[in-house]
Amino acid sequence: MSRRARLWLVAVGGAGLAALFVAAALDLPAFGGDHHPYGDRAVHASLARRTANVIASVNFDQRAFDTLGEMTILFAAVIGCVILLRRTPDEHRDRPAPQKVARPVRRYALLVLPVALLAGLYVIAHGQLSPGGGFQGGVVAATSLHLLYLGADYRALERVRPVALYETGDAIATSAYVVTGLAGLIGGSAFLANTVLPYGTFNTLSSGGTVPLLNAAVGMEVACAVVVLLARFLDQTVEIEEGNGK
Repeated sequence: MSRRARLWLVAVGGAGLAALFVAAALDLPAFGGDHHPYGDRAVHASLARRTANVIASVNFDQRAFDTLGEMTILFAAVIGCVILLRRTPDEHRDRPAPQKVARPVRRYALLVLPVALLAGLYVIAHGQLSPGGGFQGGVVAATSLHLLYLGADYRALERVRPVALYETGDAIATSAYVVTGLAGLIGGSAFLANTVLPYGTFNTLSSGGTVPLLNAAVGMEVACAVVVLLARFLDQTVEIEEGNGK
């Protein structure tokens, strides 16, 4: 594609985006005041579907399709990272030597690791009830594993981080989100509509209909994606070397 054609493509796309932005801005409620129709509707829908956390209700119910887009962006970023950081023919893998870690650092990292991991899983599991959810809990759970790298060495981290397994988990979690959305279509409703499961009892783990399922799928996808991303960057820093050994 020529430079002129690329400029025209950017100009047309930018003009369309600007038109949509202006149309959306003109239709916004008046600035100021203590009444906001979107907030009232979100709270009403959250209570109607037994979801205590209004933010989770918005993310995984009212705008679950948008959340699928955000999830897909992270999934695509992982694929791009895996492709760009793959080992080339002029590189080789050199096993890192064991590192000596100060005892206070080792004790602290190994003590905090299970606590941080449980905290991440707790945030994911209670995303429909309290602040947090799959995105936040997934990051906490994934980064907690890397305390083993700080408290021990890279080899210890590799033993609890089989990258292929996490890559598979990333794909399964993304597929589970889509399959949950398709279940709504099979049930005669809309894609990702919260009509597949009973809403349950308010303020319990089983409440919210499909919100806990979608939240768990996002938590698993984010955790696996972060592990894979950090694994590729750490491999390049710690293990992968050029053919001349530099």
